[in-house]
Amino acid sequence: MGSVFALAVALAIDAFAVSLAQGAAGRMRVSSALKLALVFGLAQGVMPIIGWSLGMAFAGWIERVDHWIAFVLLSALGLNMIRAAREDTEAGPALTGWHLFAAAIATSIDAAAAGIALPLLSVSVFWACAAIGLVTVVLCFAGALGGRHASRHLEGRAEIFGGFVLIAIGVKILVEHLAA
Repeated sequence: MGSVFALAVALAIDAFAVSLAQGAAGRMRVSSALKLALVFGLAQGVMPIIGWSLGMAFAGWIERVDHWIAFVLLSALGLNMIRAAREDTEAGPALTGWHLFAAAIATSIDAAAAGIALPLLSVSVFWACAAIGLVTVVLCFAGALGGRHASRHLEGRAEIFGGFVLIAIGVKILVEHLAA
């Protein structure tokens, strides 16, 4: 189970960073942080099941495009945050609706690929996915609330910072896959 926990933390890091950036934008109530955490946790918990069920038949195709999908979605969201921050003096809306869904999917695409390897850990795929989802919920909730407290120090620059964090995560995913 230690391997599953380590995998869960590794998969949740991108979602945690987005949650931290959202909290730092200074508009995160406890209820919003919980909603964000639950959406990210659900995506991180479901994507490995999808990857596992698709199996090796589509592994090569998923591996060829997952990094591009994540890069485009995260970069678009990040650029939108930066644009909104430059146009307004007040922070724009938090990730909600389709934007929240897109961010959750973009940060969990690697979990689908990880799902293919879950049987190698000698644990139930469904228990592993539940652990991945739960770890993500906890980390994202803590990140969103921690970011909210950090926003006092960042003031109006938080949304621009959050946009750059999203773009950086997208670039990181792209570079890691292209370098491999």
